[in-house]
Amino acid sequence: MKRLIDLDSAPVKATLQILLKDKTTGKNIIWATDTYSANGSGFQGSDELTERHVRSLGVDVLQPRVSKSLKEQKERTRVKAEVPTPTWLCNEMNNYADEDWFGYKNVFNSAEKHTWHTKSAKIYFPDGKKWQNYVDSRRIEITCGEAPFLVSRYNTVTGKLIAVTMRRVGLLDRKMRIVAENTSDYDKWLKWAIRAFQSCYGYEYKGDNLLIARINTLMSFCDYHKAKWGKTPDKKLLRRIANIIAWNIWQMDGLKGTPPLGAQNEEYRQLSLWDELIPQETKTNKPKVFPCVIRNWRSNLSVKWEQTR
Repeated sequence: MKRLIDLDSAPVKATLQILLKDKTTGKNIIWATDTYSANGSGFQGSDELTERHVRSLGVDVLQPRVSKSLKEQKERTRVKAEVPTPTWLCNEMNNYADEDWFGYKNVFNSAEKHTWHTKSAKIYFPDGKKWQNYVDSRRIEITCGEAPFLVSRYNTVTGKLIAVTMRRVGLLDRKMRIVAENTSDYDKWLKWAIRAFQSCYGYEYKGDNLLIARINTLMSFCDYHKAKWGKTPDKKLLRRIANIIAWNIWQMDGLKGTPPLGAQNEEYRQLSLWDELIPQETKTNKPKVFPCVIRNWRSNLSVKWEQTR
């Protein structure tokens, strides 16, 4: 099976340091899992992912769930409650969202048992609906894992790459198809491709999954760029897209709205029997709580996640 996540591919090599960043803390994302703790220092749950540590794992370790052994998959489900979503199911759920937006069924494809049939004709927009509004409409995948609802580079059941971009079924995939169908010059395509990426969000707890999600999203941009223009994007553009991805697909404990393993929010902390015995100076030295921040690209401002709900 072809390696689905390739750290040595040119786009990833050019942007890996950006893809490892946590925009909330200003540091790198953390592992937030004990999966790799046996490797020692630098691989504990609270340790940051660095390019050196990620690469030291070897090319076959940091791979999507479908590429892991059945034993590893079962262990991640048992210990971390990690439940994969089949691509065909992502498609059906995304189809329902589009049916609501467009006002008619089977906009991009018609679903069949565990597969789908892609519509080859240009996507129809009813009166009052504009393709620019669809591209700008904001979408989010919560606890996104490898981000299968956003981009479907590969089938999460079979592990096979979905090479024909028109057959992809993610929310961002659909936006990129719309952009391709409605633009004919490069500058206009790039403007709306960037807006499509700026409008799609996702958060994930575990650092390894988050990095895979970010790489999947970056490589999807490369695929759409090449499908439309016959070439891969240059390093400057790759880094621009990677920065958007680092903002929009972020690491968060969804219950607390903070980075994983951070200090508890005081309002949710249960009073301990020993609290009154702790010296006051010790209480004031608690780790600082960092509420997660995301980017509102239309206003060009950073906002706290909790303020968006």
